[in-house]
Amino acid sequence: MIRSISIGFDEAERVVVAAAVKAKAIGVPQNIAVVDAAGHLVAFRRMDGAKFLSIDIAIAKAVTAAGARKATADIMPATLPGQPGFGIQNLHGGRFTALGGGIPLVAGAAIVGAIGVSSGSVAEDIIVAEAGADAFHSSE
Repeated sequence: MIRSISIGFDEAERVVVAAAVKAKAIGVPQNIAVVDAAGHLVAFRRMDGAKFLSIDIAIAKAVTAAGARKATADIMPATLPGQPGFGIQNLHGGRFTALGGGIPLVAGAAIVGAIGVSSGSVAEDIIVAEAGADAFHSSE
């Protein structure tokens, strides 16, 4: 039998805390979402001052990174006009995005979840998401 593993709440909360610390350090309040391997929300934080319109975007970034098994920033080039993935953002009920700030969380060779961050610029979202992902990967 093949068994899958997914991130648990304690690990997800550690990822959220590390991302929030980075967001505070750079002065950008963020929405931070962590999903399990199947894209189900495990932990979420909306920092004071984070844009409420970015809540769903943070979750979509995490869902996309988990489902595509790839950072959302790495997906973007294939979704530009004239590229084979153009228009894919319209699929999956708006839960797919190629905006940077979604990063898979890997244990061994398995994707166990993902982090998604939104409320700053794409570059700021990526920096904060990387801090959360780094905290997960350094604790393995």
